[in-house]
Amino acid sequence: MRSHIALAFALPAMLALAPLFAAGDESDDRATPRDAERIVRGAVKRIEKVGKEKAFAVFNDPEGSFTYRDLYVAVYDFSGKCLAHGADKSRIGKVLIDDKDADGRLFIRERVAKAKADGKGWQEYKWLNPFTKKIEQKIAYFEVVDDVIVMCGAY
Repeated sequence: MRSHIALAFALPAMLALAPLFAAGDESDDRATPRDAERIVRGAVKRIEKVGKEKAFAVFNDPEGSFTYRDLYVAVYDFSGKCLAHGADKSRIGKVLIDDKDADGRLFIRERVAKAKADGKGWQEYKWLNPFTKKIEQKIAYFEVVDDVIVMCGAY
């Protein structure tokens, strides 16, 4: 009985997110930048619908509805503090504004500046793929909602 109740609550969320992935590239296990953009748009809607606290709890779940293939959601405030992270919970609560990518770029500082200027956009950098454990090129899409930056990137 309990599993039926859990499914009854989970099913609407899964069905609501299904269109986010319908047009993705099914050729391998990697998601596309287009998939990342869809996830960010869905994450923004989730924040607007249920609030940050409830949305962040879902984003932080590596088995949750905002994790797809090798994609996950991360959320930062404008100081570079990580508020949610679907692949590495150790980053949550830390100010990461001075993090550098594999080429030495201050990519979070760069993202914050772009987010302040444009409200949304794309960013490329080299980062450790938590699934392959290799440094890879990443293209991330981000949007500002309220006072946070919601991002997701494809490797």
